[in-house]
Order: sequence, then C-alpha cells, then structure tokens
Amino acid sequence: MFAALSSARRVLIAGAGGGFDIYAGLPLALALWNNGTEVHLANLSFSELELIDRKNWVSEQVVAVTHETTTPDWYFPEGTLARWLARNDLPSTVHAFPPLGVQTLREGYRFLIDRLDIDAIVLVDGGTDILCRGDENALGTPVEDITSVGAVAGIDLPVKLVTCLGFGIDAYHGVNHVQVLENIAALDRDGGYLGALSIPGTSREAVLYRDAVADAQRATPDRPSIVNGQIAAAVGGEFGDVQFTRRTSGSTLFVNPLMAIYFTVDLDKLAARCLYLDRLENTIGRRQVITRIEAFRNEVSPRIPRSYPH
Repeated sequence: MFAALSSARRVLIAGAGGGFDIYAGLPLALALWNNGTEVHLANLSFSELELIDRKNWVSEQVVAVTHETTTPDWYFPEGTLARWLARNDLPSTVHAFPPLGVQTLREGYRFLIDRLDIDAIVLVDGGTDILCRGDENALGTPVEDITSVGAVAGIDLPVKLVTCLGFGIDAYHGVNHVQVLENIAALDRDGGYLGALSIPGTSREAVLYRDAVADAQRATPDRPSIVNGQIAAAVGGEFGDVQFTRRTSGSTLFVNPLMAIYFTVDLDKLAARCLYLDRLENTIGRRQVITRIEAFRNEVSPRIPRSYPH
C-alpha cells in the first residue's frame, strides 16, 4: 500500500461504507501525515446533513465538516472526528457525502479532487464485505460500499486503492470469509492485491486510533461503532468475546489479530470483478442502488460457502 502511494502528493482517504468507516482509515492517515504526505479525509455519511448550515456545503454533494460545525443530529461521526483531530493538532476537516447513487457521488468526488488537487484516493472499509463480487453466500451491507467503488472507478486518477480493516467482522451480516479469501486470491492472480499491513499495538498510529475510537464511543454512547470498537480492541491485543456496548449483548464476538490488518487492493481491478456494478452505473439515489442490488441477487446462483478448515 505504501509503495503504491509513494509518489502521491495529496491523498484523499474516504470511508466507503458510511457511518464510522472513516475511523478505519485513521491509522493510515496518521502514518501518511507523519511521513509528510498531504492527506484529506472524506466519508459517506449517515447523518442528517441537511440540518447543517448551508455555509458548510461546498458543493451540492459535499459538506466540509470542521470542529466548529454544529447540527441538532445526535449521530454525527464526521463532526466527532473533526473535533478529535483539532484537539490533537491534526488537519481537522472531514468532508461528508450524503447517501447518493453512483453518478451523484462521482460528482462529489470529482469536486473534491479538483478542489484539493488530489492524485490518489484510498477507499476504506471497516470490515471486508467491499471485497464481495456479488455471487457470495451473503454480501454483508453492500449498498454504500459498492456505490463508492462505482463512483471512484469512473474517475481517471493515477492511484485508486481500496483497503479493508476488520477482517471477520462482517460474519455478523452473514459474510463467509472463506469466500472473501477466495476473492483476494483471485485479485492476486489479476495483479490487483497489494498485500496486508498490520498495525503494531504500541505504535503511535495504534495509540491515537484507540483514543479516537474511545472518544467517539463517549460522544455517541447510544450507537457506538461496533466495527471500530472491535478493531480497536484487536489493535490493543485483546482477544475473544470482548464486549464494550450493549448493542452486542446476546452476540458472541471473536476479536482477534486479523482484525488489526489492512488488506489492500487496486480499486479498478476490484471494480472489474464485480458482477453487478454495471447495473448501478446510472443511479442517482440510494434507493435505486438498493433496488438494483436486490434484483441482481434474485437472479444469481450464490457460490456454496465453505467453513474455514483450520
């Protein structure tokens, strides 16, 4: 991943799946900032962005969230992260996209690329369901992930990557991770797998990431990020059924070191393997994306899942 980004001057790290996904990109952003790379942040938002003052809207598809941005919406990961970044003397603007279709989200990305003179994009997924191509036993929560992939795939840029942090977490949504590994192997054969990168638990990136996740949990106690909570626990060396919120009561978690590893692929290679991305190309709104994914799944014969043999 770092080799692919070595020539980039200005990198946009964007949460692909909405919610707290941008937090999964924070260790990478911290490492790049530390190396002197100019890094900007963005996220596909689940917040009620229309409640934010219009002065923060830099285009019809993009809100520039700063540590001073306010909203009556109690769920606002972008604002929480912006405030944490400002307190830690880090670049603190987090650009937010509302839920959109491929065409409209692409307009938002193009605006940011032009505005910030971006030459590399890294889409970040908390979990690994973004690596599903469509014929798996289950796709997890594909709507925002695949919209982000489709939007960026249609943009001409020197470096476009997808990286995943939190291997195994999507089992809660039915994802079979043997099939995820099979997909990674296929991408490797196509020249699209860039390898895996762990986050050492004592590193500056790990320490700051855990602090940011803990801060977000305090700011959103009724809906803390289950994904980043597990990743943070794994980055801290915890293992097994590590419970940190009542949202997971009744579920048995399996926090483990694989959750603290980035798996990175070439975005265009990933897009080329998606079996239904062409159906989403001309979508404008999120509802269209949902409907077309459902239609595809009603037609496809899923691959038979296998259990991990070790």
